[in-house]
Amino acid sequence: MGRLVVVSNRVTLPDENRAGGLAVAVHGALRESGGLWFGWSGRIDPETSGQLRERHDGNIHYATMDLSHRDHADYYDGFANRTLWPLLHFRMDLVDYSRETHAGYRRVNALFAQKLVPLLHTDDTIWVHDYHLIPMAQQLRVHGVRCRLGFFLHVPMPSSDLLAALPDHARLFEDLSSYDLIGFQTTRDLERFQDYVRLFGRGRVIRSGVLETYGGHRLRAGAFPISIDTPMIASQAAAAISKASVRRLAASLSRRALAIGVDRLDYSKGLPERFRAFARYLERHPGQRGKLTYLQIAPVSRSGVAEYRALRGELEQLAGHINGGHADADWTPMRYVNRNYPHASLTGFYRLARVGLVTPLRDGMNLVAKEFVAAQDPEDPGVLVLSSFAGAARELHEALIVNPYDIDGVADAIEMAVTMPLAERRERWQAMMAQLQEHDIVAWRRDYLRALREG
Repeated sequence: MGRLVVVSNRVTLPDENRAGGLAVAVHGALRESGGLWFGWSGRIDPETSGQLRERHDGNIHYATMDLSHRDHADYYDGFANRTLWPLLHFRMDLVDYSRETHAGYRRVNALFAQKLVPLLHTDDTIWVHDYHLIPMAQQLRVHGVRCRLGFFLHVPMPSSDLLAALPDHARLFEDLSSYDLIGFQTTRDLERFQDYVRLFGRGRVIRSGVLETYGGHRLRAGAFPISIDTPMIASQAAAAISKASVRRLAASLSRRALAIGVDRLDYSKGLPERFRAFARYLERHPGQRGKLTYLQIAPVSRSGVAEYRALRGELEQLAGHINGGHADADWTPMRYVNRNYPHASLTGFYRLARVGLVTPLRDGMNLVAKEFVAAQDPEDPGVLVLSSFAGAARELHEALIVNPYDIDGVADAIEMAVTMPLAERRERWQAMMAQLQEHDIVAWRRDYLRALREG
């Protein structure tokens, strides 16, 4: 078996502390077989793209590339995050398409491929990640690369009608069809992609997971739900209870129950709807007054984009309104924080919480939901309130599944979670934890890579 080559927009270097699910999975896979991790360095050069930076750590070779201001603006801020991101999250009203940024997106993918080709071996297996890099396979094929090429989409796959509304959507499908295996988070995402192939891609579905393009090329697709390092999260959360930050949070609650939400500040996360649902909970269940504190951690992202600035302002207003209308001298019902916390501290916060609020309007998976479950105290677990539009809802059936647009329904689910008897909480948690123990991050990447390599 040859090397594994991972291509992603960002690369987590050995001295960086970014413990996302992709980083954990990739490092584990690369350590097993040795290999290369290639992507953007995170650096922006004022003038030119293409400066390659390489380093080795054991049997892992890291190669990253700088981008110019223009390339970063067109590829990352432009087409990837102002066009594809809202489209893939079912928000056509926020899609900002221009031929210039589309050209920049393709230009940067071509440059990535050009820089990657000299680093490849003939028996490599190449695994490309996410919407930033859809054209990578086609660009590599142009350079004569014949390795096994897989792609994994971490975000949702929208309906075929939405995809077809994107100018040049057919070209993106042609790009995808150059991969040998396309991975999605859920079977529903796979079904939507197959609908697109039949209705707009001029291809056909031979059987579920086996597709043929208009030109007769066959490729495979499947659902591979991403997961977490379940035992690591559980042990980290248990140890984190003794951390100073976790002890301070516990003391500040004055024995009140804690509800927690942890989300990047993004319109796909349903934060305004969640804030309104919490306000409705306080209104509809006056007997709960003073018994629950809601902590929302929402690190700022893409602050240069107008939609994100507007969202931040809206949330600040909502949080102020909630506290102004419901707080007592000794109780502030809502704490809204725009900062990052170390991952170990977050797992400790999860373990303290009676309620986990994960209510995105649309999410490919949402690993916070899985981490919340894994972090719980088995003797006194909290309750997960989970959006039906998160991929995690397809696996964590024992959560309280809600429609995030139903403000009253989410409010009632919060009340149900706060008052749920211990025996029911344990029963629900045990079923979800068993799922996460069997289907962890190791199983995810091994299942995908086995399918890719076996062809």
